[in-house]
Amino acid sequence: MRETDFIDQNKEKWKELEQTLDGRNPSPEKLNDLFVQITDDLSYSRTFYTNRSVRVYLNGLAQRIFLLIYKNRKSHRHRLVTFWTEELPQLIYHSRSAFRLSLFAFLISIVIGMLSCAMDPGFAEVILGESYINMTLENIASGDPMAVYKEKGKFGMFLGITMNNLYVAFLTFALGACYMVGSLAVLIRNGIMIGTFQYFFIERDLFWESFLTIWIHGTLEVSAIIIAGAAGITMGQGLVFPGTYTRLQSFQRSARRGLKIMIGITPIIILAGFFEGFLTRLTETPDWMKGLFIIGCLLFVLGYFVWYPLLKARRGFQNRTQEFELYPDQYGQIDYGRIKPSGEIFSEIFILIAKFFRPLLLTTLVGSSLFCFICFTFAPFKPSELFSFFFDGFRSFKVLEQFFSPISWQVTPILTILFLSAVAWKVLDLVEKNLQPETVKNSRMVFHDMVKATLGVTGLYCVLWLNDSLIFLGILLGYPLLIIWTCVMILENLGPLKALNRTGHLLSKGLGKAFGLFCILLLLGVLFFMITDSAILWSFVSLLEWIIHFEQDVMNEISVVLLTFISLFVMSLIFSMFVVGLVLLYFSLKEIVDATNLKADIQNIGQKKKLRGLDRE
Repeated sequence: MRETDFIDQNKEKWKELEQTLDGRNPSPEKLNDLFVQITDDLSYSRTFYTNRSVRVYLNGLAQRIFLLIYKNRKSHRHRLVTFWTEELPQLIYHSRSAFRLSLFAFLISIVIGMLSCAMDPGFAEVILGESYINMTLENIASGDPMAVYKEKGKFGMFLGITMNNLYVAFLTFALGACYMVGSLAVLIRNGIMIGTFQYFFIERDLFWESFLTIWIHGTLEVSAIIIAGAAGITMGQGLVFPGTYTRLQSFQRSARRGLKIMIGITPIIILAGFFEGFLTRLTETPDWMKGLFIIGCLLFVLGYFVWYPLLKARRGFQNRTQEFELYPDQYGQIDYGRIKPSGEIFSEIFILIAKFFRPLLLTTLVGSSLFCFICFTFAPFKPSELFSFFFDGFRSFKVLEQFFSPISWQVTPILTILFLSAVAWKVLDLVEKNLQPETVKNSRMVFHDMVKATLGVTGLYCVLWLNDSLIFLGILLGYPLLIIWTCVMILENLGPLKALNRTGHLLSKGLGKAFGLFCILLLLGVLFFMITDSAILWSFVSLLEWIIHFEQDVMNEISVVLLTFISLFVMSLIFSMFVVGLVLLYFSLKEIVDATNLKADIQNIGQKKKLRGLDRE
């Protein structure tokens, strides 16, 4: 077609487009249609009229449309603002039933604590501890009942209290996964403690002095615990009331909602720790000033977490919160040939863990049993001399260290290495079998794969074992390298040196992505192990002492054996999560570097004739 004919044929359309662009508030649908048409014409002109003015004219029109469409698009930096102004209030409003239940359970438990204290004079000592009661009585006798808030330095107290409050809040949230019961139990426990604590001062005519001092930080701190309980209940509702989804899918959706609420209260917990460390100790402050400060904190909590979500709901939320997208075949299918963001990889970890749960469970159970059998049968020590358990989330690293350092018995870290290597090999073997049949190697290579996996995982623990000061550095830097190196050896069938070179090339294209994903997994794994090592193991030991009656020494040895088994079992499940995440990351990095599937898609362009997106018969 000649250029003049091409212009005559389309000039009316182009004129209409110019009028639309010059008008006010053009319709987005109209702009979309015109943009598609103008880009088609621009492509045609670039092909047949390369050096003609019509190409320049059409290119200018296309640019004007593009800028008009995208000039108001919000950048990622606005995401933080909209989270606080739109997304979080919307989540709070939709979870208002969980907030009511959390508040009700907490208030009832405060009343229970106060009534129990009034009816039983020894109740306060049971709940608060004998040492704390004696210390407080000494402070009251000395004329400074609130002296406990002045014992430590400001910054040290702020840091310690903030870490403890974050731990308690995330524990309250995480135990919501126990069908909401765990979160309610922590709320009730904390409510009884606060009721007991407050009544202890009421009995001694120190109500106002204690109230005006404690609630300077307590208003935000207690509110954060209640909200954390609501977040845990929100998460647990997905398990209790799955609706039309599977229980796993419903839990994925509710867990994401609960986690976002927890992210929202993290700054409040930190602020409460700051108040307790720096302001609560100022007991000489006038009462009216303390009262105004407490009222201000309360108004902030009620305003943002109660009034503001209701107001936004009445006016209508600007942007509806996007739910976690679930596909019918998501449970069974993982696309290994696509570049994925860290969030999608994180979601797919649990899909694969759920899919491989039975064989992984069998591997971890057998491995944990063999570990305990060898340790407690052949070690020249009693179980209590090999391992110790503290039931304190902050000392969980000490529990883990016993498995990797030859503190009592030189064989212990070797057994741990072999056990976790077997878990890593099992994960890689399951992923291999989940790939397309043509990519799966012959079963005769299984033994070689196991040796390679053991080599990779053993390398990590050798680094950690040689020097305790390298533990955290080795975990943060060496772990992703070694697991992906093992993936390359097994899945690409390369020797150790070639695989190491290939691993370096892969990580050079996504080192930040690998480090970010690993930090997320590390935080989740540490939190999960801390919860297990404190709340779950403590409950297990208490139940065991109720059921089994032996001499105390015998009970101690039995408890150590069973707690070692549980700790190793939990550690292996966390380790499986790490390996699965880094294996999925390997496939994403592989596609970034090789673009295998992209090249295949490019080659297939035009192979199938389609009519409006449908294959022709």
